[in-house]
Amino acid sequence: MTPELRHMLRDDDLSHEEQKQVLELAIKFHENRFYKQPFAGPQAVAVLFDKPSTRTRSSFSIGVAELGGYPLVIDKSGSQLGRGEPVADTARVLDRMAYGVVWRTFGQDRVEEMAKYSTHPVVNALTDDFHPCQILADFQTIAEHRGGVDNLKNQTIAYLGDAANNMANSYLLGGAVAGMDVRVAGPYGYLPRPDIVADAKRIASETGGSITVTTDAKAAVEGADCIFTDTWVSMGEEAEYAIRSKPFWDYQVNPELMALAKPDALFQHCLPAYRGKEVTADVIDGPQSVVWDEAENRLHAQKALLTWLTGKARGDESLLA
Repeated sequence: MTPELRHMLRDDDLSHEEQKQVLELAIKFHENRFYKQPFAGPQAVAVLFDKPSTRTRSSFSIGVAELGGYPLVIDKSGSQLGRGEPVADTARVLDRMAYGVVWRTFGQDRVEEMAKYSTHPVVNALTDDFHPCQILADFQTIAEHRGGVDNLKNQTIAYLGDAANNMANSYLLGGAVAGMDVRVAGPYGYLPRPDIVADAKRIASETGGSITVTTDAKAAVEGADCIFTDTWVSMGEEAEYAIRSKPFWDYQVNPELMALAKPDALFQHCLPAYRGKEVTADVIDGPQSVVWDEAENRLHAQKALLTWLTGKARGDESLLA
């Protein structure tokens, strides 16, 4: 197998078959947390944070360690990036020392710049545009509750709320790659960018999926297999909650809305959740909620992704399955 440097910067960086490989590997890591250790040594993976984090920090730090490596966790305040050092310079330095870079940051251009100057895999751990690691964990969760990765193509998923945010973008692209029927619903003024919708529709036409963008929450969830939502206010906007939340109340996931989905529909939320806002307590804490499985699967899905990308970079086929 010829070595091939690959990055995970947005959800469509994986093809349909490649996404299946990563998800199947994630399920194996769920069954055996030490299934493979590509970073034994330990080899370091730089894990950079420009934004606060609970699940991303925990899952990548523990994940790299369980892969046999050393997670070099660097906060914005503890690096020269936080003082204006060019991304290209940081990339060149880390590339000489670490075997991969994971970055939770703001602009998508930052992770793209990091990847441009790296000879090791770079992973987007969240940007303003995309959250591909979350989507892998979410799809692993569906697969584990629906009989396997092959059954993802049969699923209809619906995302409600701020449909212009990174989660909506990633559900559109990631769901299209999986061959799902993806529905995204939000109010006018909070709908996805046309270029992302166009990319998702193009991919869906190749994988057998479909893409629907609507302002009708009820139509979006009708007969759906899994319902997703996210906080209505992103990090740094909390002071504006009362103002920003006004357009979204019709998109709250509550028992009445869940009743329109299939009787066995799952509910997922990337967390943190605000009960009584984007979701009611009786839904997120109820029997259809799989949010804790979803949160745990961040660990397994990200370990699978790092292992798969490392296998590609090294030309080591044994790391791909």
